[in-house]
Amino acid sequence: MIPRTTVHWFRRDLRLRDNTALARAAAGGERLLPVFVLDDAILQRRDTGASRVRFLLGCLAALADTLAAAGSRLVILRGDPAEELVRVARATGAVAVHWNKDYEPHARGRDARVTEALAQAGVAAHAWKDQVLFEEREILTAAGRPFTVFTPYARAWGARRAPAPASAPRLPPPPAGRLSETPLPDATALGFASDAALPQPGERAALAHLRSFAAHGLAGYAEARDLPAHAGTSGLSPYLRFGAVSIRSVHAATAGRGRGPRAYTTELAWRDFYQQLLFHHPNVERQAFKPAMRGLTWENDRGLFRAWQLGETGYPIVDAAMRQLAATGWMHNRCRMLVASFLTKDLLIDWRWGERHFMRELVDGDLAANNGGWQWAASTGTDAQPWFRIFNPTAQGKRYDPDGAYVRRWVPALARVPSRWIHRPWELPAAAAAAAGLVPGRSYPERVVVHEERRPRALAMYGAARA
Repeated sequence: MIPRTTVHWFRRDLRLRDNTALARAAAGGERLLPVFVLDDAILQRRDTGASRVRFLLGCLAALADTLAAAGSRLVILRGDPAEELVRVARATGAVAVHWNKDYEPHARGRDARVTEALAQAGVAAHAWKDQVLFEEREILTAAGRPFTVFTPYARAWGARRAPAPASAPRLPPPPAGRLSETPLPDATALGFASDAALPQPGERAALAHLRSFAAHGLAGYAEARDLPAHAGTSGLSPYLRFGAVSIRSVHAATAGRGRGPRAYTTELAWRDFYQQLLFHHPNVERQAFKPAMRGLTWENDRGLFRAWQLGETGYPIVDAAMRQLAATGWMHNRCRMLVASFLTKDLLIDWRWGERHFMRELVDGDLAANNGGWQWAASTGTDAQPWFRIFNPTAQGKRYDPDGAYVRRWVPALARVPSRWIHRPWELPAAAAAAAGLVPGRSYPERVVVHEERRPRALAMYGAARA
């Protein structure tokens, strides 16, 4: 009798522990084939960046090692998932393919095509909840509608009992025989060259990072998370993005009493909130959530946008953040809000330009969270900051980087500038500038705009759109 074979399609769940679809696939057959499909449609997207591809490939290499140690193996395929999964199912006689759900519009369309192709081939398709604690229809208003305001959503989310993480399943052996598969490439071979300093990839690194944060960073998280010079954030976002650790494992390790655990749990609620918002309102991928804000008349000066991208705006905290992004594929969350506000409300550039740049550069780039964050900062999204609230980059720098440690780390030209002027080097007296080795306009750029002059223009632009 031929052993019953199932396939698990890895996507954003690159781990063995607490993997819902993997456990279901393992329980459903005597043979299990774990596969990952390098999807050319995703690799060719304009917002697919080198840091994210490098980290993905590192996670896949780690996953392959973990599977091998468990007596299994990872099969790498490349092409259209609908075609590749049908081919593999036919070659192995698989009766079912299991995967964990993805809520992005592109992914939902792809998964519908895969389900249809498998059905035509006589293969069952099973999609499971895994990426979020609560799905898009699990937390609704009293009227049965999706929430569009975070605070009541968070109350309802917090009142639910979060599912507990599961251990890694026992994996059946893979089916016999060889398949036509693709060796795991490196990022350069795929056309993604990058020398960004990325975190260690893989499930083992993710779990070690989670344990370290829970033991040493969680208690002080509420205070430290806003200080970009300190390692006060969890650093788990790249691992959550690719599922090297499950959201249930993170919640179980960080939930509890105290300001730190409560503040961090709120961030997990935001993550679910933006996922359900994208599911119910997929149009936010390309337009403002608020209809009134779809008529904003952005100035979209390409020279100013380039200065912002390069970290050459003349505002130290903004430039430090943009240079951190270029060097590491990551940016501190407080700084993400600040540079987004600066782009949209000081430079008057469309939030979608910044959102796309972030998606190309961020190792943790996630459509729902990135889009939600940008629309929040630009005051175009649901539950966004008020349109008349405009961050002052100098004041933000003084408040969250008071001694300039963050600026000095990422903008070496300002390393010797006294703290008194570190966030306003344009006011530095000539003698102090010379002592600090600073040549305004040469070693560090002059301001590309003056915040106090741009603020009324931004208010006028938003006021006109609302009118």
